Amino acid sequence: TCRQVKLAPAAKKPAARPTTKPAPPKQDKAKKPVKSVKSVKPVKPVKGGKAAAVKPKKKKLVIKKAIDTATRVIKGRHGVRIKRIRTSCRFHVRPTLKLPRKPKYPRKSMPRKTRLDKYSIIKYPLTTEAAMKKIEEHNTLVFITDINANKHQIKMAVKKLYEINTDKINTLIRPDGLKKAYVKLASDYDALDVANKIGII
Repeated sequence: TCRQVKLAPAAKKPAARPTTKPAPPKQDKAKKPVKSVKSVKPVKPVKGGKAAAVKPKKKKLVIKKAIDTATRVIKGRHGVRIKRIRTSCRFHVRPTLKLPRKPKYPRKSMPRKTRLDKYSIIKYPLTTEAAMKKIEEHNTLVFITDINANKHQIKMAVKKLYEINTDKINTLIRPDGLKKAYVKLASDYDALDVANKIGII
């Protein structure tokens, strides 16, 4: 006798997906809320039988401010200024408050020494033959001085150093770059005595 063998059932293929999308379920349309009726602005009667709506002043001010701001942005801060008509060519600065300085600490530890004092103005006397002739004949002393010293400074330096009064001073700059001063003494003083005192002779 043959045994009966039970075979497994064949696997079923998955069903093909539908190509068309299912329609979404219908939603119940909700009723839209009814808008409230806007309040009507009061109408002001105008002459001539016509009526017009009243505009608030605040709105006008806001519009004017916006226009002014726009013009300032376009022109810049210099474009808003009004040019002054000038009838003269002189410009006067307005007086302002100028307070004296009050430093918290001194900027220099010591005050600066004057560059042209009596010792730096007159360097040394000349003892050449021409200078000696000036002393004997013209009552005049000859000095080599600082190139930046003027006649007034030379006169004060001679008076302080040698205690003599001068009548006239002539200066020249030599080719080597030194300044030479011819100091003519007053009639009360003798150049030979001063020269002996200085130590020239």
